[in-house]
Amino acid sequence: MYKWMLPSLSEILAENQSSVAECSPAKAERQWRVSLAATEHLLLNTLASAWVDTSQGLVLAAPAPLFSQPKLTQRLQTVTFTAKPFNPLALMPFQMPDAIASVNEEIAPHESVLSLLPADPLGAEQFCLVFTDKFSLVLVLATHKNGKKTFSFSFEPEVVQQAWRSLGARVMLANPDFFARLDTLVQKYSMVAPDCGIMIQFSQLLLQELTEAEETKESLVGTGDKEDKENNPCPMPNAQCPNPDVELLQAFAHEVRTPLTTIRTMTRLLLKRRDLDASVINRLKIIDHECTEQIDRMELLFKAAELETTTSAKSPKTQLTPMSLDQVLQQSIPRWEQAAHRRSLTLNVVLPQQLPTVVSNPMILDQVLTGLIENFTRSLPAGSHIQVQVIPAGDQLKLQLSPQFGCKDSSKAAIPATPPIRKALGQLLMFQPETGTISLNIAATKHLFQAIGGKLIVRQRPHYGEVLTIFLPLEVSNKHQFGAKA
Repeated sequence: MYKWMLPSLSEILAENQSSVAECSPAKAERQWRVSLAATEHLLLNTLASAWVDTSQGLVLAAPAPLFSQPKLTQRLQTVTFTAKPFNPLALMPFQMPDAIASVNEEIAPHESVLSLLPADPLGAEQFCLVFTDKFSLVLVLATHKNGKKTFSFSFEPEVVQQAWRSLGARVMLANPDFFARLDTLVQKYSMVAPDCGIMIQFSQLLLQELTEAEETKESLVGTGDKEDKENNPCPMPNAQCPNPDVELLQAFAHEVRTPLTTIRTMTRLLLKRRDLDASVINRLKIIDHECTEQIDRMELLFKAAELETTTSAKSPKTQLTPMSLDQVLQQSIPRWEQAAHRRSLTLNVVLPQQLPTVVSNPMILDQVLTGLIENFTRSLPAGSHIQVQVIPAGDQLKLQLSPQFGCKDSSKAAIPATPPIRKALGQLLMFQPETGTISLNIAATKHLFQAIGGKLIVRQRPHYGEVLTIFLPLEVSNKHQFGAKA
């Protein structure tokens, strides 16, 4: 019987570590997610903050790109390996079959996709190899034939080098030219052991993520009375009783995000080609936009699911830092305007002359605000107008969303606004039958804003409909007066 000769990445790590214990799929996947989150934060902290023309790192990942933060995607070159390659002909049916080869041969400048052979055991592994000037790292989540999973990682330069040699050998067999270029990229980053500062920083980030994960796990215990617990015991002593709504939402968000990320990666590769018709480019841009929008929604749903499992009196622990609201709004407002335009709405944003520094989580705030605007526009009839106003409110900054429904004919009486019909879907979601939209419910959205240092208030006003008000705390050293500008 034929035996695959090249070792998988999990086998390489197992040979170089004293023990890699098999565990339940849920536990190994949790270790994988926690370590990826710590790696993402480490990259954000260690990459140069100033914009540079050249790439600052290389990421080899499977089965889909793992980091979606713009600060990382713009500074890292990414190569994705997949056992189920996306077919470019599905987007470009008029292209000849050699279009597939040209996509696999193209190297970056930021994203490329390569296929693994069907028999390759690497297809059963999720992995991430990171190469930067300051450190190199390999993380692997492997699924075994007995259904168990193992997670392992290593900063050791020799282990990372062995992992690259095994992965590179596969590339060389399938595409020698691509391997030569990819190997040149890898060799740009010196394989040296990271200094103590990097290791301490990663350990702190890992501990922080693990603490949050443990708090989430503990909060999954049922909160019923003693009789309920006796009648519905967990299968093992001291075991956790998970909330099925939350677990289902987390699994759903992960399963949707993964293929969408692959489709977006392939779409962006096709957009780099110079031989495409303008109509094809426009369609690809639409695909890219829709994928990005839905990926952001899935990430928000996943984050909300994590936060909603926290039942303690304290607010969920999320890293809050002083941040420029002006920068967030400059990136967000064009997307808000697009969302309004797609639904035949008009949107006006009124900002103060000088936006202050607020204290929040920059990686989540943009997603939460965009998701809120998106849901807000879906609940309004065509022809409505939305005003977004940002004004000071003591030691906070107030951002208010107000709809205007009435026609401009002053001789006609304004018609009271009718609240949209919303039906609950489990603990976190709501469904609007009129639009077919599924989104986070108000309670989960409020919890998200609380987690990033803010507060959301929803009021129903006659003739105005639903008015949303968001409060964000100002940085202590930046509490000053503003003038208004439109």
